[in-house]
Amino acid sequence: MPFSGDGDRELRDDALDRAPGRYRPVSSHLAIAPPVSVVIPAMNEAENLPYVFKSLPDWIHEVVLVDGDSTDGTIRVARELWPDVKVVEQRGKGKGDALISGFAACTGDIIVMVDADGSADGQEIVSYVSALVSGADFAKGSRFANGGGTDDMTLIRKLGNHLLCAAVNAKFGARYTDLCYGYNAFWRHCLDRITLDCTGFEVETLMNIRVVKAGLKVQEIPSHEYDRIHGVSNLRAVRDGLRVLGVILREKGVPRAARRRPRAVRTALPLTVRTGLNGPVGQGEVS
Repeated sequence: MPFSGDGDRELRDDALDRAPGRYRPVSSHLAIAPPVSVVIPAMNEAENLPYVFKSLPDWIHEVVLVDGDSTDGTIRVARELWPDVKVVEQRGKGKGDALISGFAACTGDIIVMVDADGSADGQEIVSYVSALVSGADFAKGSRFANGGGTDDMTLIRKLGNHLLCAAVNAKFGARYTDLCYGYNAFWRHCLDRITLDCTGFEVETLMNIRVVKAGLKVQEIPSHEYDRIHGVSNLRAVRDGLRVLGVILREKGVPRAARRRPRAVRTALPLTVRTGLNGPVGQGEVS
């Protein structure tokens, strides 16, 4: 129902007051109903967590920290920084295994993946969520889309990412500008359409491939990747690059006819959109 004028805005405010907590203010022009879960896989990241948690917006529904048997007090620091954090102790090994465990523990309708090394800016989450409530199924971060960037990739890694991305685009009919990046968000229902069955860093590539094969609507989000703040990454460019290549080769390509097949766009959950402090305000659904 659209609102206009001071009287209508007062009616809008009264309606929201009668249902406290139904809508979460995301920015000056957007409030959402769906709860957002943030999954953070971590292993010995106690020094980085203060930077990670400081950047997270206060309107998110929950933080799920998946701890990979840390020995530096990662869990203690997380609980000090975010008292309501949900801690999942990882039973297996690898980033893929950690994310799968974290996804299973989420209760939000939207799930956001954030690395624990301080390289991701949590304030960008608003862009991912905005894309999802506007009709996308999967919001994929990209360091190479217009407006994105990276401080943490060597020339070799950039070249490898470019070649692997080109291979995925050619084989699966995608239009990605980035492939091996862990900052993504999606509606939880996407997990019913894709199967995640890998344990390592190649999990992001597998997700990117299978959302395309499932016909889900993907929107890239420009994102800036900063340098890891403390510690050393467990990523090994050659080893993990070969694992990513193995995923690409094993997955069956999408026939060209299937790529052109139209797909109905799902309707997002209700949201409230404010176009300005003194402008019209609308409440309804988007598709």
